[in-house]
Amino acid sequence: MSATARVHATARAFRGTALPVGDRALLVELADGEETASFHAELLRRRAAGTLPAVREIVPAARTVLLDGLDDPAGFAAGLGAWELPPPDSRESDTVTLPVRYDGPDLAEVATVWGVSEQEVVRIHTAAEFRAAFCGFAPGFGYLTGLGERYAVPRRATPRTAVPAGSVGLAGPYTGVYPRSSPGGWQVIGTTDTVLWDASREPAALLSPGTRVRFTAVEDEGHGSRSR
Repeated sequence: MSATARVHATARAFRGTALPVGDRALLVELADGEETASFHAELLRRRAAGTLPAVREIVPAARTVLLDGLDDPAGFAAGLGAWELPPPDSRESDTVTLPVRYDGPDLAEVATVWGVSEQEVVRIHTAAEFRAAFCGFAPGFGYLTGLGERYAVPRRATPRTAVPAGSVGLAGPYTGVYPRSSPGGWQVIGTTDTVLWDASREPAALLSPGTRVRFTAVEDEGHGSRSR
């Protein structure tokens, strides 16, 4: 079976709901995070191919995608019923590798929640393949999926008033890296020295929706890298 045939074999019909937002925007609600990722990837594919109507902004979230700046939102929404959504292709984006010192203050708590040792937490986390589902909270902060609901952890009962920049935390099914010091209630399991947000860099954010991410365990200072 060809690669094209495999994609079509696993494609799903669009099942979302498009809601008008003002005169020139749509908020598309999807069933789950996987379908949201597929819809976002299809939007980007069509835009790159020149087959997507002009749209100023495409902003994904956990289960929605905002399309702003459409000339004909109603017409666009009417056509979505004919769309098929292939799964996102992991080859479509670079992989960002983040070296982490797994020395976080909540590592033992996460191990208890998972019912494993602290060493096993590190093994599970570094073995997973993550994807930035969407960004928010702070500039450069990506909500990374890859662990799944099995390893979901609750937020801290009492948030910290200041979480250091570079802290790697878990909350629900997501992993995230704090791009700057800020209050936060995620369970911190480690620290990276990689800069997630640099206003002098182009692009300023190291992570964007769709970016693939891998974590590696280190004991000394490391630096982020990109690979194909």
